[in-house]
Amino acid sequence: MTTLRQINEFLDSQPIALVGASRNPKKFGYSVLKELKEKGMKIIPVNPQADEIMGEKSYPNVKMLPSEVKSIIVVTKKDQTASVIRDAKEKGIKNIWIQQMADSKEALDELKDSGINLIKGECILMHYKPHSIHKFHGSLKKLFGSFPK
Repeated sequence: MTTLRQINEFLDSQPIALVGASRNPKKFGYSVLKELKEKGMKIIPVNPQADEIMGEKSYPNVKMLPSEVKSIIVVTKKDQTASVIRDAKEKGIKNIWIQQMADSKEALDELKDSGINLIKGECILMHYKPHSIHKFHGSLKKLFGSFPK
């Protein structure tokens, strides 16, 4: 189970890359990028088909990220996540947040005994300066004892 210490360590490790960032406003990768950027996170998009998203330089893959990036949020399709994890390990990424619905058994197996700070089963929008529905959702999780401690 993910702990609050792990989450805080992750959030303190900016800049953070968003793997699966999208230019399409109907996609989750767009919504996450937009909200985190608006809240002040130093966020770097990763999308193989975009040079720039929302005024930020976009990188085609994890391997091409600047060396100061030590953390990634993964919002890719499940069948792409394990490949992203392998690239992240090769790059020396120390913190990986696999957004709900992006995880796969293969990806999680890649992370076993890796020493990487892994956050899974949690929503980044509920933990980074939450507001509206995300704040409410966090309050419910606290009320029912399922919020990370």
